[in-house]
Amino acid sequence: MQQRHPLRFYPAARINNGMSMITMTHGNIRSVIRNKLTQRLSADDIHEICFYTQGERNNSHKEELYACIKDGDEKVSYNALWVFTHFDPYNFQWLAPRQDELISLALQETHEGKKRLLLTLILRLPFREDELRTDFIDYCLSGITSCENSCGVRALCIKLSYEQCKFHTDLLSELENILSLLDNEPLSSGLAIARKNILKKILNRKASA
Repeated sequence: MQQRHPLRFYPAARINNGMSMITMTHGNIRSVIRNKLTQRLSADDIHEICFYTQGERNNSHKEELYACIKDGDEKVSYNALWVFTHFDPYNFQWLAPRQDELISLALQETHEGKKRLLLTLILRLPFREDELRTDFIDYCLSGITSCENSCGVRALCIKLSYEQCKFHTDLLSELENILSLLDNEPLSSGLAIARKNILKKILNRKASA
């Protein structure tokens, strides 16, 4: 698994200038970014793309990177999602108005790696009670026990289920019941920790209600 390096604002001196991204014009931004995404990304590659998409002045560059998550080439779309997971909190908020579209993409995604990255992005965005989607709640709840999902995706489904169910007592109870079904299942350490942490959050939320 690739290691995630959290990013902040990077000075130009930190950037690998092997590519011609430093001389990008609006007309060739997408082709340059897409070409970079067809390759195996190093930490320097990710730093470079993040540098040229950071700040409000580069929102158009973010748009081009975002367009790549829907690219027909799975490597390009996977790498674009991977880059977004490295955005610092300030720049990451650019995705907030696109949460609904990210959810729709996750609902139809079959590639396990891309599914995990989409769910990771969605988890970093806040949920509003008046904007919850029942189809995504159902997707996350059913994903917890699905043997077709990887342990990573199942753990994300546990966390995402809580972030949506926490607004309603009946949904929290349903989530608690689903988590109890895992009692007799041998769980990976990550899945077991996610289950334990969310059960603790459910208990605390019920106690404070």
